[in-house]
Amino acid sequence: MGSTSDGDGASGSQWALILGASSGTGAAIAEAVARRPGLDVFGVHRGRYAESAARMKETVREAGRRAELWQADASTPESAEAGVEALRRVAGPRSVKLFVHSIAGASVGHFLSQGEDRLHSRRIRRTFDTMAHSFVYWAQALVAADLLAPEARLLGLQNPLDETHLSNTGLISASKAALEMYVRYLAMELGPLGHRVNLLKFGTVMTPALRHVYSPEALARLETMHSRMNPAGRMCTLDEVARFVTVLAGEDAAWFNGATIDFTGGMTLKLLDLVLNP
Repeated sequence: MGSTSDGDGASGSQWALILGASSGTGAAIAEAVARRPGLDVFGVHRGRYAESAARMKETVREAGRRAELWQADASTPESAEAGVEALRRVAGPRSVKLFVHSIAGASVGHFLSQGEDRLHSRRIRRTFDTMAHSFVYWAQALVAADLLAPEARLLGLQNPLDETHLSNTGLISASKAALEMYVRYLAMELGPLGHRVNLLKFGTVMTPALRHVYSPEALARLETMHSRMNPAGRMCTLDEVARFVTVLAGEDAAWFNGATIDFTGGMTLKLLDLVLNP
């Protein structure tokens, strides 16, 4: 593990800790919260999107904020403790205003398959560590290190798979269900301390990971189907998600706690109609 810093020691400013900050949703959120409410950014990433991470860092700097990148697998308790210690050295105590869990690393397949897509125990453990358990690991480490700022916000990210069935994504749905329960229980434990813990559910957005998985033809079909499915006639954008996170980080959203906030734009409302009236 390693990190690179734009400064020495704590500066008295408030920070956003973002897991998965190098690209996609995490990078967009990092750039947005640097502008408003004006948070410095400590981003954790696995190093897969180095160019995107560098662009994010430069954008945060252009907003007048500091940026710290920590390269590590954020899914383990050990990495959470090491990452929080690195952040503590840079930011100082009670400085983390926003924590965003935006890492992904799920296995797809079938539970009872006898083929290569079988969801065996190693894949199950890895997916739950990445998509769910790591939220708890980092929350525990932040509290133990006394890094949460007054009225801090902890935010997990969710998708609409809990409302429908998509072949071979059962393990993703299960891990996200666990994440939702963690959010509710952490909200109960951290609420009396003044902190807020929520889950933001949004629909499909175009990310580098999505472009890596799907061919251009498949992506074109994806966009076409979303234009038919979403009431707005288009896909949600990364910028829209990121700007809403800035709202959740502000005082006007202080009463949200233990909530799964629906930001899907009505994505699943028309599914049955599309099946019966294609």
